[in-house]
Amino acid sequence: MESDALFSLGGPAAAPSAPAGPGGVDGFSTVGEDSPLPVRMRPASIDELVGQEHLLAPGAPLRQLVGGGAGMSVILWGPPGSGKTTIAHLVAGATDRRFVAMSALNAGVKDVRAVIDTARRQRRAGGPQTVLFIDEVHRFSKTQQDSLLAAVEDRTVTLLAATTENPYFSVISPLLSRCVLLTLQPLDDAAVRGLLRRAVADERGLAGALTLETEAEEHLVRLAGGDVRKALTALEAAAASATALGTGRIDLATAEQAVDVAAVRYDRDGDAHYDVTSAFIKSMRGSDVDAALHWLARMLVAGEDARFIARRLVIFASEDVGMADPTALGVATAAAHAVEYVGLPEAQLNLAQAVIHLATAPKSNSATSAIGAAIADVRAGRGGPVPRGLRDAHYAGARGLGHGTGYRYPHDDQRGVVTQQYAPDDLVGTDYYRPSGHGVERSVAARLPLLRRIVRGLPAPASRPEGPAPVAVNGRHPSGTGHAGGADEGGVHAAEEGQQ
Repeated sequence: MESDALFSLGGPAAAPSAPAGPGGVDGFSTVGEDSPLPVRMRPASIDELVGQEHLLAPGAPLRQLVGGGAGMSVILWGPPGSGKTTIAHLVAGATDRRFVAMSALNAGVKDVRAVIDTARRQRRAGGPQTVLFIDEVHRFSKTQQDSLLAAVEDRTVTLLAATTENPYFSVISPLLSRCVLLTLQPLDDAAVRGLLRRAVADERGLAGALTLETEAEEHLVRLAGGDVRKALTALEAAAASATALGTGRIDLATAEQAVDVAAVRYDRDGDAHYDVTSAFIKSMRGSDVDAALHWLARMLVAGEDARFIARRLVIFASEDVGMADPTALGVATAAAHAVEYVGLPEAQLNLAQAVIHLATAPKSNSATSAIGAAIADVRAGRGGPVPRGLRDAHYAGARGLGHGTGYRYPHDDQRGVVTQQYAPDDLVGTDYYRPSGHGVERSVAARLPLLRRIVRGLPAPASRPEGPAPVAVNGRHPSGTGHAGGADEGGVHAAEEGQQ
């Protein structure tokens, strides 16, 4: 494997490189004046690391790892630009260990075994401990990950692995159990903003040669979405444009032109956040799929939390689609899971699919209205004791109290439904659920009147024709065949309730 030039290592461009230690560093190169800005601005010490305060407490595993005082293997899990490779550089600067870096993109089992064999020979000869850094470890196959187990188990190597994927899905359990999992959080806007300002002023960065205007700074923060590498790369491009124009400042227009992304007027904590979210929901409710996709794109480009968008879709699926298309909730929930499992940017495809499904689905707010009416009655004090036949009869003495007495088991009836009181006394006959005639709910609307008539023991409608065809209830035919011959989609004959 070609291990050199995979990454860069070193301190400020004007300062000496970080010490490689007696063991040496294989896989990282030193920083030069022409290195990319994110490389030049990489922290030279753990105290410069920003945004992972939960891992930086005194004695925490991350401090022990960087300081060289811990021999445990570690998996770093976090989104792009959160500091995984930076931590690897800091570990590589430790003075008492040999450090080897490789990427799972172009390394194989042969490369891994070669590092392990060398580490084992050096260990037996009293040489320094070997730290093996594997970037994108989730791209290793099961066989490749298996090849690490024994060496990690006996500490022939100390594994430092980085992944953007959930390690509970992407890393085999035996390897995961041998490592400490450290979860890195996306950098918040304040952290990204602080690092941009450091890069503008620091000798390693722009050295104060240019000023960054507030609107341009906010645009770069928004564009980054928590990825500081992305923010610094965009800053470097904007600085090059400003220098070419002969101006000493980076304004919004220069920043936009440099990164070819228009600034989105959107504040996740301000009015625009609520306005765009409202427009997004109302567009889906109004079945304008194209407008809904625009507002989705607006939120994604502005850096809105994808989990927030996914939560809104899950709510919408029941609030505005509901029983008209019961599959909508499954689609929205699957999209929410995809956001957690896959992450952005790929998860935007899952969100788009869910938005298209929800916007084009038939609509019904019957579930919203039904639970709202039921809650209103409960808050108004309507209700009463649980009917005696429905009370729990499983504990000793329950039968003596009359609990469960008179309860009829619906499955004993060939129709699967029986006459029985389920509601409290003062709510008998109350209708909360009023189905629409849209989509799949049309079949529910046809079946529901018959279900209520049987459950409540009501007489058949006076307009009932003589000699009706057999009716299927809950998909079960009175003959016991389970076939609803001649019935409507939901198993209720339209003529039974005088419906067409």
